[in-house]
Amino acid sequence: MNEQSTTDRYTLADLERWSEIARDINPPIRLGVFGNPVAHSLSPQMQNAALRAFEIKMQYARFHIRVNELRSALRFVRELDFVGINLTVPNKIAGLTQLDVADESASRCGAVNTVCLRDKKLVGSNTDAAGFSRAVRSEFSMDLRDLRVMILGAGGGTGHAIAWQCALENCERLVLVNRTPAKASAIEERLRRFFAEARVLGPVARLEAVRWDETAIRAQLADIDLIVNATPLGMNPSDPAPLPARLLAPHHIVFDCVYRPSKTALLRAADEAGARGANGLSMLLHQGALSFSLWFNREAPIEAMRSAIAL
Repeated sequence: MNEQSTTDRYTLADLERWSEIARDINPPIRLGVFGNPVAHSLSPQMQNAALRAFEIKMQYARFHIRVNELRSALRFVRELDFVGINLTVPNKIAGLTQLDVADESASRCGAVNTVCLRDKKLVGSNTDAAGFSRAVRSEFSMDLRDLRVMILGAGGGTGHAIAWQCALENCERLVLVNRTPAKASAIEERLRRFFAEARVLGPVARLEAVRWDETAIRAQLADIDLIVNATPLGMNPSDPAPLPARLLAPHHIVFDCVYRPSKTALLRAADEAGARGANGLSMLLHQGALSFSLWFNREAPIEAMRSAIAL
């Protein structure tokens, strides 16, 4: 059997009898992404292009793994000849408790998206945070330190990682929005020390957690440059935009971490408002390149990866 089609996906049941399932797969699958949903993921195209570029004889595949299956799936992977795993929605936060070692990036963000297998030990990292920073720079030619940022869905794994990156790069201002206010407030407490010194002129606080409510969000938006959608809203074509178009203004820049469909309702709303926008493809690229570097201890072939996802 040759390389499997890029739409193939495996399950926990497949991992249980992996030696039988994978016997004729050549080159062998030794990397993958665990998620639910996962069929949409472009990570296999991107990572397989990187493996081919370096003539590394292995493949990367999709695994449909639910949160309640994650512990078992990682236990199987630990015993198999895998090099590493990416974790995506909804496994990033749950994954943290399944590791043998969490590096600083993962423990800080409270979420893990990259696992390396080292001597059968699971070592977790978070490349979402740095990947997001690189994506903003490549899409908008701006650095986080110069921006006033609002994160929608700050309590999820991706949102939490982005919030930490904004704090580490000392962004001008950070507003955390979450459906569960307690989650946003907990992150606000952890990040408070990064925002102790005043930077923005005027009466607005540098760090705030606000409820997901149109009035509360509207009150913040005059003092925001970058709006980030870190929720899965937009992955289904029928999803509404997380923010109504009427709240957006031409001075806003909008980054939607969703990358399929490439033009979400939020990005259409940004167009309508005359605001600049970008989808999550560049974040996928940069976090994926950082994952590759962790697995193979070498610089990722970023142009080959970029071409594979037609960025």
